[in-house]
Amino acid sequence: MFYFIIDILGTIAFAISGVLVAMDKRLDAFGVFIIAFVTAVGGGTLRDLLIGIKPVGWLNAPMHLLIIVITVLLAIIFVKQLKYVRKSLFLFDTIGIGLYTMVGIEKGLAAELPPVMCIALGTITACFGGVIRDILCNEIPVIFRKEIYATVCILGGLVYFLLIQFPIQNTIAYSMAIVTIIIMRVLAVRFKISLPNIYRAGV
Repeated sequence: MFYFIIDILGTIAFAISGVLVAMDKRLDAFGVFIIAFVTAVGGGTLRDLLIGIKPVGWLNAPMHLLIIVITVLLAIIFVKQLKYVRKSLFLFDTIGIGLYTMVGIEKGLAAELPPVMCIALGTITACFGGVIRDILCNEIPVIFRKEIYATVCILGGLVYFLLIQFPIQNTIAYSMAIVTIIIMRVLAVRFKISLPNIYRAGV
């Protein structure tokens, strides 16, 4: 139940981030739904294809589709209130990557993959819905900009596998890894921490 709730919360967070991007681009209602949908399930779909889950997760879980529809409707109705939240897109995107990183890691563990592959799956789950969203909305994906994005997912996964070496409940380690990802992402943006640019001036 704990992991199911985390999955649902991640779906809601990413669906809202998709709605906000789509509405900024002034898409129609169908376009808004499509962007919210691919943002919410894109990373998980790629993850399931990579580890051979057929059909992919959301096809076996009609509740996810229902949750996305309800989230889109509520986000459209209360979009003005959402925009009162400073940096609301950043907020929901950050929450989404924190939650979905751990959902992906859990899927990797269930498939009995080694930790490094679990972290890779977690990063894919967290990042690629946003990549698809940004490409469809004619934006450079966040993962390819200077902002630290995928890196915090990797670090959060490392924190999780470090914590489970100690005698603490798995749900606590899981939750602490999510919080770590969210805090690191917020701090990175707040203090403009980014990966070094490999290009020299004039090149």
